[in-house]
Amino acid sequence: MKLIRFIAIITLTGLMSCQTNAERKLKEAAKPNILYIILDDLGYGDVGFNGQQKIQTPRIDQLAKDGIVFTNHYAGAPVCGPSRAVLMTGKHLGHCTVRGNPRWTLSGKPVDIDSSDITIAEELKRAGYATGIVGKWGLAENLSHGRPNKQGFDFFYGFNRHLPAHHYYPEQVFRNEELISIEGNVTAEKKGKYITDLFTEEAKVFIRKQAKSESPFYLHLAYTTPHYELTIPAERKVMYKDNDWPLREMKEGHYLNDKNGHVTYAAMVTDVDRQIGEILDLLDELEIAENTLVVFTSDNGHEYDNLKDEFFNSNGDGRGRKRDLYEGGIKVPFAARWSGNIKPNSKSDHMSAFWDFLPTVCEIAGIAPSDQSIDGISFLPSLKGEVDKQKQHEYLYWEFNEGKGPVQMIRQGDWKLLNFVLQNRIQLYQISSDVSEVKDVSNQYPEKCEQLLTLMNKARTEHPQFPLTKRNPYKKKK
Repeated sequence: MKLIRFIAIITLTGLMSCQTNAERKLKEAAKPNILYIILDDLGYGDVGFNGQQKIQTPRIDQLAKDGIVFTNHYAGAPVCGPSRAVLMTGKHLGHCTVRGNPRWTLSGKPVDIDSSDITIAEELKRAGYATGIVGKWGLAENLSHGRPNKQGFDFFYGFNRHLPAHHYYPEQVFRNEELISIEGNVTAEKKGKYITDLFTEEAKVFIRKQAKSESPFYLHLAYTTPHYELTIPAERKVMYKDNDWPLREMKEGHYLNDKNGHVTYAAMVTDVDRQIGEILDLLDELEIAENTLVVFTSDNGHEYDNLKDEFFNSNGDGRGRKRDLYEGGIKVPFAARWSGNIKPNSKSDHMSAFWDFLPTVCEIAGIAPSDQSIDGISFLPSLKGEVDKQKQHEYLYWEFNEGKGPVQMIRQGDWKLLNFVLQNRIQLYQISSDVSEVKDVSNQYPEKCEQLLTLMNKARTEHPQFPLTKRNPYKKKK
């Protein structure tokens, strides 16, 4: 009798275990794959779905048509390092670990994402996701705790640091923790394998591998296009080289730019558009497109277009460019596609920013963010068109401290206030009626300025490496 009872218990336990595993696999299978595609220094107006006329971006435009376009989406910062840190941690520049690019710290020593930071990858790992990053990480300048494999990513191929990411024929890249050589590449001669091609191939390998897995995946695909240097194989310029465009001659230096700026820039954007198309085609081929959320965006505003003689109108109707806290420096293109969840050919003017992505993917994955102090708010309701369920930000906050800094900026509803800290000067704009930020109305609304300045001061915590003081990293220290 005891033996029969023992066998029955063992059998029941086994059945319960099988059922639990089956339920877990079914639950994970229902979670979508997440593909986040981020370009480097692509302007809001550099894509067709935001009005670009000269540069062809058919695959990105189709992605937007198949899903939703956010017309009011902001990067984490007007330069890449802090913008990516904000994205990864869900904390804006008033609270983020990394608030400036490497050399712009008080000490002059780079600050990386910290081991105490909880990244998107770490959150999604909790939810059963396989995680990978291909391309530019830029948050491990010290090659220590900031490395992707120590921040929740199962797989990494690309650049840990900023300077190597400035070149398209690098001689070395990281594969996980190992710095590997790219055979045949000569950076100074721009010879060998084009890094954009390698990023695409590595992304395909990752996706193919994960498509065979029972777990969903998160792939962070961070192309370096169209960040300087501006260069691309000559045969890929064919579609633009005979256009009657004026020559903007590019000089070589640290950036080994091709001579014809306009043609090269356009060709680079169109080429990465083609390669994004190849990734999307692969999702179709593997029959996982319908269960994959695809997001497309840029890390900050454009750098190439000359504000005094705009050719591509890269900032759209906005003012400024990369390194500005005007719209042209921080408002970025955003499109997302997710079959059955996002209505095709839709738009949203919901005010959102990079720090909202972490809580968004957590909600998608069915988990709560581990760190309850994050600044982000999930925009999943806006993705799904459920406007009445969408929570709104009380405000959005930025700070920036490079050459023109320190500058703070806060947006609350239609109001946007810039504070030029050391100049004792402010600017106030009403964005919905003045997206180009032409008319400073600070003198007309002094009470609103005071209110926003008070809120601005509450929006940040002090950081020993990023005080709001003037710095010049190029000045030799005694």
